[in-house]
Order: sequence, then structure tokens, then C-alpha cells
Amino acid sequence: MKRLLRLLPALVILIATLITLNTAPATAVSLQVSSVQFPILAEADVRNKADDKLAEIGDRIDLNNSSVRSFLDLKGFYPVLATKIVNSGPYEKVEDILKIAGLSDRQKARLEANLDKFTVTEPTEAFVYGQNNVNNGNYD
Repeated sequence: MKRLLRLLPALVILIATLITLNTAPATAVSLQVSSVQFPILAEADVRNKADDKLAEIGDRIDLNNSSVRSFLDLKGFYPVLATKIVNSGPYEKVEDILKIAGLSDRQKARLEANLDKFTVTEPTEAFVYGQNNVNNGNYD
């Protein structure tokens, strides 16, 4: 019973705080109940590095930040040529993919015909982690 009486003030403060938090506007202020302060955080526009990079590259394939799956729509790229491209990066410019070792004449011709569909940006840890291209969130 004594324990319950000791917890009662803390429970009242907690309930009052929760009620206040639900009715308070979302602004960066500090709420003081008794001697304990509870921050109320402002709503923020939440974005991550992956969203920013995808917005930057648009509908092109970023050779430094794309996974093999990104090449599905290009005829003759998936999976062999796409794997060579992904594993041979990073690239400084789009034309560097023509210098990949071991390309056949047919693969080089396919690359040259599609150079306008590619772009090169700095590798971003959101897509390339530990020198491995990870899932970049593009699903069909």
C-alpha cells in the first residue's frame, strides 16, 4: 500500500503530461509539470539521403548508386551486364562504363546505345554501404 501511495503522484504527473501533450500545438516549447520538464517537439519535414538522391537522379540510372535490379527495363542488361556495371564502379563520368574490362563488342554496342539513360553522381552511403550496392528502393 505504501508503494502505491508513493507511485500515485508520479502517475498523476504522467497522466497530466499525456493529456497536455495531446492537446498542445506542435511547437518547440518546453512543458513544466512540477519540477520535471518534458520537451514537446515541433513537426519536421523528414527526408533521408536516399530520398534526396532519388530526386536528384530523376528517371535515369545512377551508375554509382544503382543496384543490378535498376537495369531490368533495359533489354540485354539484366543480370550479366548489369552486374559488370555495378561491380566496376565508381565512375567519374558516364563514358567510363565503356572501359569495363571483359566487355564483348555486343555489350559495348548496347552500352553506347543507352548512354543517355545513365547518370553519374557521388556514391551515397544510403545505396552503397561498405563498397556494396544495396537495395535502392526501386520496385516495379
